[in-house]
Amino acid sequence: MANEEDDPIIQEIDVFLARSLLEKLYLFQYPIRPASMTYDDVTHLSAKIKPKQQKVELEMAIDTLNPNYCRSKGEQIALNVDGTCTDETSTYSSKLMDKQTFCSSQAASNVSRYAAAVYKKGELHLTPLHGILQLRPSFTYLDKADAKHREREAANEGGDSSQDEAEDDVKQITVRFSRPETEQARQRRVQSYEFLQKRQAEEHWVHLHYYGLKDSRSEHERQYLFSQGHGLAENTELIKSPSEYLMMLMPPSVEEESDKPMAPSNVLSMAQLRTLPLADQIKILMKNVKVMPFANLMSLLGSGTDSTAVLRCIQQVAMLVQGNWVVKSDVLYPKDTSSPHSGVPAEVLCRGRDFVMWKFTRDRWVVRKEVAAVTKLCPEDVKDFLEHMSVARINKGWEFMLPYDEDFVKKHPDIVQRQHMLWMGIQAKLEKVYNLLKEHLTPKNQEAQSGHPLLVSGEQRVNMAKAKVKQNYGQLEKEFQKQKAEMKSNDTLAKMDVSNIRIKEEPVSDEEPMDTSAYEGMNNGIVNGLHREDSMDSLNGHLPGGCIDRVAQELKAFVSSTFKKQFVLTLSELKRLFNLHLASLPPGHTLFSGISDKMLQDMVLDTGCKQILVPFPPQTAASPDELKVYALWEAGDTYDQHRQVLLEIFSKNYRVRRNVIQNQLSQECGEDLNKQEVDRVLKDCCVSYGGMWYLKGTVQS
Repeated sequence: MANEEDDPIIQEIDVFLARSLLEKLYLFQYPIRPASMTYDDVTHLSAKIKPKQQKVELEMAIDTLNPNYCRSKGEQIALNVDGTCTDETSTYSSKLMDKQTFCSSQAASNVSRYAAAVYKKGELHLTPLHGILQLRPSFTYLDKADAKHREREAANEGGDSSQDEAEDDVKQITVRFSRPETEQARQRRVQSYEFLQKRQAEEHWVHLHYYGLKDSRSEHERQYLFSQGHGLAENTELIKSPSEYLMMLMPPSVEEESDKPMAPSNVLSMAQLRTLPLADQIKILMKNVKVMPFANLMSLLGSGTDSTAVLRCIQQVAMLVQGNWVVKSDVLYPKDTSSPHSGVPAEVLCRGRDFVMWKFTRDRWVVRKEVAAVTKLCPEDVKDFLEHMSVARINKGWEFMLPYDEDFVKKHPDIVQRQHMLWMGIQAKLEKVYNLLKEHLTPKNQEAQSGHPLLVSGEQRVNMAKAKVKQNYGQLEKEFQKQKAEMKSNDTLAKMDVSNIRIKEEPVSDEEPMDTSAYEGMNNGIVNGLHREDSMDSLNGHLPGGCIDRVAQELKAFVSSTFKKQFVLTLSELKRLFNLHLASLPPGHTLFSGISDKMLQDMVLDTGCKQILVPFPPQTAASPDELKVYALWEAGDTYDQHRQVLLEIFSKNYRVRRNVIQNQLSQECGEDLNKQEVDRVLKDCCVSYGGMWYLKGTVQS
């Protein structure tokens, strides 16, 4: 109610529906013309249309006297197209390219929600559009030039041929009678591209008369854009309830079966994906990503998705491996397909890939030669299996690409148990098919690989280091007491008579190295409070130094490009965009090594962004990630100062009126900003809701 009082209704406008040009009105979208050419300057030489296809061709004159027109280029094009002779068939009779043809294409398949509006004397008249056509330049004259060139070459080559040579070219032909066409063959022919092109070419052109903007006939036709009668009977469609009227203006999108998005192969359109049923969404995502944690899958499906329904669907298309979901083999290799490398049928490929997945349920590492020796498949097929779910490590083998998802395993023990039983059944089948030996059934390193991979946080590392120090301190204390006791015994021996003892004196070299074995023993292999064998690389099993640098570079590139497009983002929105970015990356990318929230926030601050402490209302229902707002402080353009002033305003106010923002910008920047500049700054950082302006992502409905 407060928003409605602050934003009163200024004027009410009557709306009328004009029907005179119903199913006759088209909107033409012309390409951008030079600044020197206005609409009145354009001269239409001819126009024609194919009504069924809604295809239009317009021929427009080019102003050859314009200073921007290149006369030599126009003469060269006309010469290439028509040659030196000039007759009725010539495209350019003036030996100069003085016209251009534009051909149309449909800009939108469904134009039922578009209309042309005319405002006059406090009345708004709407006429529904029958089509929206985009006009693009046609370059068929280039094809004609190529045809002329080929004719000239053929004439030059065949000019010296004699009648005898022509007779030698006579060849015997064989006459064949076609068989009766079956119904299936006829349907394939009717649906073929060649047949459709032929049918479109058969439709005759309907030539049109073009009338200029100021022509009397144009003025007469323009009157049909106004409703002819203002009575209630003429506008019954507008006498509706508010909900019905809104449904008329924005009808629900009803897509035909042919327009429904099929399963994307390499690039996922999230807008099209969310029009499909939940099971199809999950199948498409898993088929493209191959391996995904459950948390990432939920974030891609959008808020409000039932996790129970997702769990029910994911088990139909994927298997659980180390707490992560890996797409099933029969989804990637459907029945009646074969390998593109070796031609092996899908059934054999599925068995081989199931063997690789089963190995990863037992070990973090798999050796490629071992897989090839057991499955007897070609190296290319085996490499495809491994690249789906693992990363190659030099001199080590192939490591599963994602860390063990302990959170999912703890939250869903029933799912884990059910998947374990499924893997037991798959193992029994593999034992029969491949005659697996005991060495294949037992992990190579039971202690290091059969259990859950050790994932240690920073706080745990510090505690482990302290425990190590305490343990080493006790050992060093014992050794010190032992050395102290030995020193006392040596002192008593020193008091003995040493007169008969002669000490052999030998020269000592200045370059003789000092014995540091005692110090090395006390160091005991500790690096920063941790033993070398317990260092970070071995604890996490990932990210050696070079890999960390690559991950940081990739993450910085993503954050920088995202904020240059969005300028203002909440942490929640940034994480959503990052998950979408991960879904578009190929398997085995460095960013799959695991990015924590802290690492993402630190990288945001490192790229020149700042956290804006927006004073949210006390009763807000926003999550902690939605309360963290980050903004790009310096983008390197002329609007940096304006955006900084705007962000300072929102660091003190949750929502602001436009006039307050404009006054503050004028005071701080010392200049009178026009409406376009203010709109640009607001578009970069803010959204409007209920007459008030908010930072992006902070509106609480």
